[in-house]
Amino acid sequence: QVQLVESGGGLVQPGGSLRLSCAASRLATGYYAIGWFRQAPGKEREGVSCISSSDGSTVYADSVKGRFTISRDNAKNTVNLQMNTLTPEDTAVYYCATYYTTVQISCDPLMYDYWGQGTQVTVSS
Repeated sequence: QVQLVESGGGLVQPGGSLRLSCAASRLATGYYAIGWFRQAPGKEREGVSCISSSDGSTVYADSVKGRFTISRDNAKNTVNLQMNTLTPEDTAVYYCATYYTTVQISCDPLMYDYWGQGTQVTVSS
C-alpha cells in the first residue's frame, strides 16, 4: 500500500512563505503523478499543483500561479510545494496524493487513489 506523509504546515502571517514536503513510500515501479490539494472549511477539495514523475510536467491552479512552486526528487520519492506570498485565502488543510499514470497528468482530485493525512496551513496575522 502506498504511503504518503506530509510535513511543513503551520501558522504564517500574510505575505509569508511555507514549504510543504510529501514523502512517498511503497510506490511500485512505474510512472505516476503526485499532487498537492487543499480543502478549506465548507469548501470542496481542490487541486493546487501536480507534477509528473516521468517528464516533470506540472499543473497549477490559477489561484496559485506565480506564488507556488512544485518540485520533485524522484530518487528520494519526495515532492515539495514552496508557497510564497501567502494570503488568508490559502488557509486550508493541504493533502498530498498520487496515482499511477502513463498519460498526461491531471490535477483533478477524483483521479487520485492514494492520499496522505494532510497538514494544516493557516495564514493569519
